[in-house]
Amino acid sequence: MATSFLKNFLVTFLMPEKCYERIFVNFHLNGACLKFILNRIVGLFIILDTFVAQLPQLLKILWRGSANGLSLTASLLQLYALSCPVVYAIAHNFPLFAWADRLITLTQNVVIVFLILYHRGKTFKGMLLLLACTGVMFLLGSYKVKAVASVLQDSSLTALALSKGFQAGTNYRNGHTGQLSTLSVILSWTGSLGTLYMFLQDTGSLFETLSHVLSAGLSCVLLAQVLCYRNSIAPTKEKSQ
Repeated sequence: MATSFLKNFLVTFLMPEKCYERIFVNFHLNGACLKFILNRIVGLFIILDTFVAQLPQLLKILWRGSANGLSLTASLLQLYALSCPVVYAIAHNFPLFAWADRLITLTQNVVIVFLILYHRGKTFKGMLLLLACTGVMFLLGSYKVKAVASVLQDSSLTALALSKGFQAGTNYRNGHTGQLSTLSVILSWTGSLGTLYMFLQDTGSLFETLSHVLSAGLSCVLLAQVLCYRNSIAPTKEKSQ
């Protein structure tokens, strides 16, 4: 019974049945099957990073009632990076079901940015900022500025990498990670490494390769900071950027 359940699970989510037979029945570690399984696992990490990583951070801010230690600059850059795919999809008339998941992720990040400003006593500025961002996205999407949308899409990875750099810099100056979610950092770390692994299997431009390497490297820095600062106590006044 347990063997049947394991087989169904592995065949459904990780490997074709022929790979299951080779590895678990014939005990033959086939190279092609191992690569297929690794790609599946990496793909899962990428999906979790793309669509789930923001949620633990949002929940932690709501639970603790504080955004202490979170870099506003980093969150704004992340807001830009997550907005680009949505603008691109709208400008190219993609059906809603093709990018609705990205819209949900963007919404989570919008709430995070607002909460950071709210906990700094800048609620009105937060509302104006989010209204402005929504207006710009609506105009770009409505007028179908495909060339601009393509440029934005190409720059989203760089913006995401820079956001990690600003957050890492804030952590270093503060000497703690504040309310930065450990789970979000881990998901971002695994997703960045997975994306880099998949990208290196294809041919891409030097700029894209460097952007992926930078993003993965900064994810490692953030993870190291979370582990090193886990016993640090955040002071009342932080040096958030």
